[in-house]
Amino acid sequence: MRLLIVGSLNGQIGAATKIAMERGAKVTHAATIEQALDSLRGGNGADLVFCDVMLEIGALVRGLSAERICTPVVACGVGTDTRRAVDAIRAGAKEYLPLPADPELIAAVLAAVADESHQLIHEDQAMSAVLALADQIAGSEASILITGESGTGKEVLARYVHRKSARVEKPFISVKCAASPENLLESELFGHEKGAFTGAIARRIGKFEEANGGTLLLDEISEMDARLQAKLLRAIQEREIDRVGGTKPVKVDIRIIATSNRDLAEAVKHGTFREDLLYRLNVVNLRIPALRERPKDIGALAHHFARKYAEANGVPYRPIAPATEKLLLSHPWRGNVRELENTIHRAVLLATGAEIGPEAIRLPDGTQVSNAPAPALSLDPSVQSAVTSAAVATRNLVGRTVADVERDLILDTLDHCLGNRTHAANILGISIRTLRNKLREYSDNGVAVPGHGENRLAG
Repeated sequence: MRLLIVGSLNGQIGAATKIAMERGAKVTHAATIEQALDSLRGGNGADLVFCDVMLEIGALVRGLSAERICTPVVACGVGTDTRRAVDAIRAGAKEYLPLPADPELIAAVLAAVADESHQLIHEDQAMSAVLALADQIAGSEASILITGESGTGKEVLARYVHRKSARVEKPFISVKCAASPENLLESELFGHEKGAFTGAIARRIGKFEEANGGTLLLDEISEMDARLQAKLLRAIQEREIDRVGGTKPVKVDIRIIATSNRDLAEAVKHGTFREDLLYRLNVVNLRIPALRERPKDIGALAHHFARKYAEANGVPYRPIAPATEKLLLSHPWRGNVRELENTIHRAVLLATGAEIGPEAIRLPDGTQVSNAPAPALSLDPSVQSAVTSAAVATRNLVGRTVADVERDLILDTLDHCLGNRTHAANILGISIRTLRNKLREYSDNGVAVPGHGENRLAG
């Protein structure tokens, strides 16, 4: 947790800094708003800003917005100057914190920004298997691609990997690739020099440099423009970046984690994502199952959110009734953990009895969630057989490495094609060059590779 304190805070800065540091924050200080913006432009990132209410909060918020620095601002002031507090909130501050500093209040503000939203609650074996693989590779330097539906917790898992890595003491920086136009995303990632384009009033250090020594999360990487993908590929390969308008490369040392809720292999086939970039990012794939695929997590998360939002809203904690839990298990949760969290937050506010009953479980439009079972599908026997075979095949993957599964898939496909490399590459959706490199690697390791017209199983 990185905290930037701006202003004198009427002599209360020492006390506020001490409390924040005792709560685990790394604190830096800037006397003025311009110094604060210079610090943030220079790569000294912050997860939260405490700003003296006597300063022009609006100028700070506008400066952060102009630089596309998404850091929340909390206004701080001595006493209870209601007008200044209201003006600060209207200017864009997220909260107003009265001074002298109250340790518990500062701790609550820090928790709201930091670890509270990054807890990884799970009980289901499907999620345990994902975490076991995450634990296994966290200490490596391998790039990771985290996939899964929207709302499954991809960023939470990325932070989990960072906390387990050797880079844990260094920054974890997240960039939302879908939130910025191409030219602004390029500046956000790689930085820019003063005068590089209209509005570049000063040098800006990008997220690559800000994350130096730590981890850079590229959230929803599938949304990145093709031209920028090429620049990203070079940055990953060469471990150096070029600022927009810069004249010389800058060395960086980071670990890349990317997330996507889309099938990037399909994106490669359609020409919207670079195949070579996919290989660079997808050294290890962590696929998070949809919430409906891990039913034990539904109950665990629901109980966690019920307690969390009871405390946050100052209402009595009510346990979730057994009938409610049954209802939650029957819902498809298309929005996954994010949808479940919003539903339980709503239920905490709507519940009136000693428990959270089924009547409190409502959709965003106010309608109650139904526990009517989904209509059963009548499957053709051949289709049912295929479904059963697929389920068995999936279970057989548990406990095996990605490399082993990939090797068997490639060799089995080659067997099916009687050694025809071109046909096998087309089925696998990879280039013939990639296939030949893989087969050469297997052969060098003593694995039998069928030649043209051959089949391993036939001898």
